[in-house]
Amino acid sequence: MRLTISASGIRFGFDAEVGLLDGFTVLDEGREIAPLHRAPWVGTGEPMPEGAGPMMARLGGDFFCAPFAGREEDSPLHGWPCNAPWHVIQASGGTLRAALGRPVSGAALLKELSVEDGHPFVYQRHVFVGGQGRVPVANHANVSLRHGGLLRTSPKAAWETPASPQESDPARGRSALRYPARARDPRVFPGVEGSSDLTRYPWNPRHEDFVMGLEAPGHRLGWTAVTRPEEGDVYLSLRDARLLPMTMLWHSNGGRNYAPWSGRHVGCLGVEEGAAATMLGLSDEADLSGPGLLTLVPDGTAEVRHVIGAIAWPSGEAVVDLHEEDGAIAVHGEGGAQRSVLFRAGFLGED
Repeated sequence: MRLTISASGIRFGFDAEVGLLDGFTVLDEGREIAPLHRAPWVGTGEPMPEGAGPMMARLGGDFFCAPFAGREEDSPLHGWPCNAPWHVIQASGGTLRAALGRPVSGAALLKELSVEDGHPFVYQRHVFVGGQGRVPVANHANVSLRHGGLLRTSPKAAWETPASPQESDPARGRSALRYPARARDPRVFPGVEGSSDLTRYPWNPRHEDFVMGLEAPGHRLGWTAVTRPEEGDVYLSLRDARLLPMTMLWHSNGGRNYAPWSGRHVGCLGVEEGAAATMLGLSDEADLSGPGLLTLVPDGTAEVRHVIGAIAWPSGEAVVDLHEEDGAIAVHGEGGAQRSVLFRAGFLGED
């Protein structure tokens, strides 16, 4: 089942078979902005390899992962939230509510995606009811950067790769960063051949890599801004950094040779915001500015909130600052560009 949810100036699709937010589009300054990626095999009917999860055939858009980068018993990678059907409870008035058909660590999982007139954002809530234990969680937005992009974030204490590379067998693919490695400056991150500038995409002609930004302490609003200069827009990802202290970046740029990737999955930047200390290669949870996992509440609820958005950005410059003010998000560019756009006050907590 695929549904469309809309408000004035914004719309997105929802694939209830796997919980995928797809077709995210904003009408801003007289043109449509659709920043999310879709894998080249999506919609072609191409058979997926044996063992591939249901999400693989639909790869793109934005989806929620629990456990992020892991499996729960016999679940596919990233868990059941993005690999099992959802029951739609409401799809009207700019809001979609749905319930996952399978438990996650014993919890029922509810999803709420909503839009408002004039707001260039999708407001996302995932609520775990009951359950037990701690779970790595993150959203998994996939940004289309076929023509390149500029990446900036809220302040980070450090950048770090996991213990092992995405691809270690040259016959199957190629990773270009060092694993594990750590740097304070993303512009000079240790690579296999010299350093790599993680603030630009692409920084390597063909590779598959994963790197994490660990939030610096002392602020609430965590943000990632990906400028697409050729398209003249910027993708925005917002969260409460006190609860989700990690920005995880999946660089997928033709670095996998095997099916279904086959060297053709290029220009994709996964912007994955979450709490997933299980991915750390050199640090541990105590080094994070917030919890490294989501703690479920057996007799209550645990909630994850996240926001994605997009705005016209004709200057094509990198974003230098983003902050919340009086029911709006103010975006400032390195060259002096400025925008102020409507935002749901209080959705990501209060200072």
